[in-house]
Amino acid sequence: MECSSLRVGFRRAIASSHNPAKRRVLFHQPRRLYASHTEPDGPIRAAPPINFTSDPDQFNQPHAELIPQRRNSRSNDRDQDDYDHLLRRIRIVPASPSYFTATPRYTDDLLHLSSLYRKHQVLPKVSGAQAPRVAWKTLQQYKTEIGEPVRQKGYGMLLGLLKRLNYIHPSLLPVEVQRALERYKRSVQPHLNQPKPIEIDNLGRARAVGRRKSSHAAVFVVEGEGECLINGRTLTDYFGRLHDRESAVWALKATQRLDKYNVWAIVRGGGTTGQAEALTLGVAKALLAHEPDLKPALRRAGCITRDPRRVERKKPGKLKARKMPAWVKR
Repeated sequence: MECSSLRVGFRRAIASSHNPAKRRVLFHQPRRLYASHTEPDGPIRAAPPINFTSDPDQFNQPHAELIPQRRNSRSNDRDQDDYDHLLRRIRIVPASPSYFTATPRYTDDLLHLSSLYRKHQVLPKVSGAQAPRVAWKTLQQYKTEIGEPVRQKGYGMLLGLLKRLNYIHPSLLPVEVQRALERYKRSVQPHLNQPKPIEIDNLGRARAVGRRKSSHAAVFVVEGEGECLINGRTLTDYFGRLHDRESAVWALKATQRLDKYNVWAIVRGGGTTGQAEALTLGVAKALLAHEPDLKPALRRAGCITRDPRRVERKKPGKLKARKMPAWVKR
């Protein structure tokens, strides 16, 4: 007994002589945890026992809830219904499954058009030339409408689906597809604009206007012997170049009507080439008022299409529109 007490005493003396930071704790005191007493707002109703079923949403229900305090006054059924409705709305579920994507509205539109195409892809389609011409909204207009950053590639996928739906035969196009397509069309369709028809007056004259570059030509065509007056001068007197003379009456020459119609015109602006090609368009449009059946022949001759080309402007630092000065080493 004395040996064991001496042994314990020596151990304690050795332990007290060591560094306190490195001293090994021999005696552990139990920790005591104290909890503060809190009063609940009301009695607590325990959660019901778990009943495992095949319902995938069985654990989305609330596990425990506070029982509302009974008021002294009578509570009607409306208050209870409002309280139950509030408990059901505690967990808010997004209306769209694409809510957590960067572009939810664009994603919803793409999925909606894809589902429409899969649903109606067995319907008969027409070729691209026979399909109705539609001017779709631009990327900037679509981005402004939905307020989301959509890239050009993503909008191209959207336009591809719209064009496929537009190829469905017009007589079999479903109502839901029509409503979907109307949303992406421009408010103004340029393809529906029809030019004002050219009429022949009581004197047998057909008036038309032709333009090329900065030239403007008002042309009058009437049945006659093939005379041509431009600004009160004959064709050979007004145009010195042979190419300009042929261009001015090319519509009559291509349809073999040189000796059947008289032409007089008022030309303003531009040079001789621009004025001659402006006359070509004006004469062709006036000739169609007399003989509409000549339109295929005039189109093949290239007389009824307005040429939009203009001289490109000169840029600073360049000799012309694109010509650069010669490079000099020193």
